[in-house]
Amino acid sequence: MLKVPIYITALSSISSLGSSSAELWKSYQNKKHFLSKADIGEQAVWVSELLPEIREEIKILRHQNEKYKSLDDSVLFAIYTSRKAIENAGWGKGSRFGINIGSSRGATALFEQYHKEFLNDGKTATLTSPTTTLGNISSWVAHDLKSHGPEISHSITCSTSLHAVLNAVAWLQSGLADKFLVGGSEASLTPFTIAQMQALKIYAMADNEYPCRALDFDKRQNTMVLGEAAAMACLEKSASDKALAAIVGIGYATEPLQHNVSLSTEAHCFQDSMKMALGELAPEVVDVVIMHAPGTVKGDEAEFKAVEKIFGENIPAIVSNKWKVGHTFGASGMLSLEMALLMMQHQKFVPTPFFEQKHPEKIKYAMVNAVGFGGNAVSILLKATNVI
Repeated sequence: MLKVPIYITALSSISSLGSSSAELWKSYQNKKHFLSKADIGEQAVWVSELLPEIREEIKILRHQNEKYKSLDDSVLFAIYTSRKAIENAGWGKGSRFGINIGSSRGATALFEQYHKEFLNDGKTATLTSPTTTLGNISSWVAHDLKSHGPEISHSITCSTSLHAVLNAVAWLQSGLADKFLVGGSEASLTPFTIAQMQALKIYAMADNEYPCRALDFDKRQNTMVLGEAAAMACLEKSASDKALAAIVGIGYATEPLQHNVSLSTEAHCFQDSMKMALGELAPEVVDVVIMHAPGTVKGDEAEFKAVEKIFGENIPAIVSNKWKVGHTFGASGMLSLEMALLMMQHQKFVPTPFFEQKHPEKIKYAMVNAVGFGGNAVSILLKATNVI
């Protein structure tokens, strides 16, 4: 548990759920999923795509600056959501704040395009290297916002955006910065990326009512569906009337892997990260756990067993948003954090259709989990600022 909380003063996202808080909350208030079939390469697969109106906004952004025409969608998604986040937080362009934005796949569409050209011609375009490097996202966001402060990029697979939170908390607590913009961006609906997930045999294949069955512990097949999204949060050291919630605990751990993509049957990494985030707080104070739960058989079960180990008989309400919005890789942790903020704001639990449980009467503390290939788990403990 943190000795001094860090405050979330704004959060902006784009996904298949929408792009505004009102739109997102409306999307969460029904039993409908936002997944669809799309032609990716030469096959039709389940995906979670940005809404057409958001796509049009990204297209407009691309043509606002001649330099932006060569950028990957992952960079444009990040610029778009970062602009909205700092506007909502009241940070002006040119302000002094740090930036830490990551991505699991990065500029995968551009990389696939340039690599194909190289295989065909033995040559590649002049801008191949600068437009496909990992640091491309944070550096272009810093350029667009004209920010003065450190800018950091990283990729820690599916826990990337929550690792950005961890890093920013460290900077803020050290006194080296007072404000930090953090998040993740993913534009990975590409043929090679989908093929990689299918090769692992974790991708949804069946045409069910719910293609992704995250937290359905009776499923016999893996049901992960990939989505595109970006989400950015503004973090500050000082409390203000803009604060959406306080980060009061952070936890992290690495799974001792038996396989490149595996978790232990009781997800020891999640046990350690949740325990660390709780610190001296009693587990029963937590009202909701927003689980990583990507819709895979073993992944969902292992994380739930970890929750059982930590919380015992007092298991909080559990939820995952991936049955609704898909798995957005590096952006997924921040979308889960956003879901927690919305439930706190409206004091209403968002249920998962496959898991019956008692809903909490109030939501004061929420735990947000994320983990990625390599077993890099993160847990963030949030406290509502407007709930007694």
